[in-house]
Amino acid sequence: MSEERDRLTRWRLVLGGQEADGITRTDGGGVTLGEGDTKRDGALDALYGAGEGQGPRRGGLGGSAPRVARWLGDIRGYFPSSVVQVMQADAMERLGLRQLLLEPEMMRAVQPDVGLVSTLIGLGQVIPEHSRETARAVVRSVTDELEERLRQRTVQAVSGALDRSARTRRPRHQDIDWNRTIAANLKHYQPEHRTVIPERLIGHARRSSQVQREIILCIDQSGSMAESIVYSSVFGAVLASLRSVRTRLVVFDTEVVDLTDEMDDPVDVLFGVQLGGGTDINQALAYCQSHIQRPAETVLILISDLYEGGIAEEMVSRASQVVGSGATMIALLALSDSGQPSFDADHAAALAAVGVPSFACTPDLFPDLMAAAIERRDIGTWAAANDIVTTHETARP
Repeated sequence: MSEERDRLTRWRLVLGGQEADGITRTDGGGVTLGEGDTKRDGALDALYGAGEGQGPRRGGLGGSAPRVARWLGDIRGYFPSSVVQVMQADAMERLGLRQLLLEPEMMRAVQPDVGLVSTLIGLGQVIPEHSRETARAVVRSVTDELEERLRQRTVQAVSGALDRSARTRRPRHQDIDWNRTIAANLKHYQPEHRTVIPERLIGHARRSSQVQREIILCIDQSGSMAESIVYSSVFGAVLASLRSVRTRLVVFDTEVVDLTDEMDDPVDVLFGVQLGGGTDINQALAYCQSHIQRPAETVLILISDLYEGGIAEEMVSRASQVVGSGATMIALLALSDSGQPSFDADHAAALAAVGVPSFACTPDLFPDLMAAAIERRDIGTWAAANDIVTTHETARP
């Protein structure tokens, strides 16, 4: 009986549950899909269905790029790799991407954006070899535009924060910043001596190394994070250009990949990721933790929706260890302009409880966030000042 039911379930998934498919019955009988099969049916319907249960199955993904990117990640969790490859190839046709990449006139007719890049990196493995250069050109046009928009503000924010964090009120004579010292002590001007007698000195502490901060960007590769990966790759390239900061870029699903060597080129980073369905945050944090050499000068940014496929208790414990070591850790539920993200609220609250603030951040605010983290300011206060609701605040009664 179980064998017969499995056979009917497979036919139900193939035929789509229409009234005349011979499987669904109006008297309430027939096949009832479980939770897992319902998700598979939804993924199949998104690609092959007509929507609203009417008519034959046909392309139904439309032009919603963020939804497409999430779908590309979801199908890896619902189907074996052989089926995923077939569905991706079908998506290339049904989304019109194959024609887009092969016909230059079509490329000129579209405006490449973050959504299109998210879709392209999700389909990276099935893009035909002769179309890869076109795909890379599309991605590069978007990342170049983003870098131009975000570079100056990021460099100014990070450099300014490093400068402020390096100041000291007990500098050596040769390290005194006389302009700032005079400005800070003008109220102590002595008219009879026609001079300023400084009450406090402002200068810079000497450092044994040019590298003042270690920054680790740890990025979830699940399909829902596609837009965040695009922005993270751009910020990684900008941060990599700063000599006073050492940046590491790590991406993960159920495996961990260190893309630090490719970080100076966002396009190489994006075509090095593999959007997937599984997630092991704990394993990724373990890898990042092993590279923290100077905790007090390290900022670890975890960019993830926190849907942990590994051991959640170990993930939270490891995050607590990172904070306990003296490092600054922040969990960004999304780094995008797409609005309120979907995320695991329980895991976000658990991280907040061990000192890891969790919230979504727009790309325009990210430079200021990095500055606050570098200066070791209270991130909750920073978030409140920027009208960002943190998980901790959400959890309050």
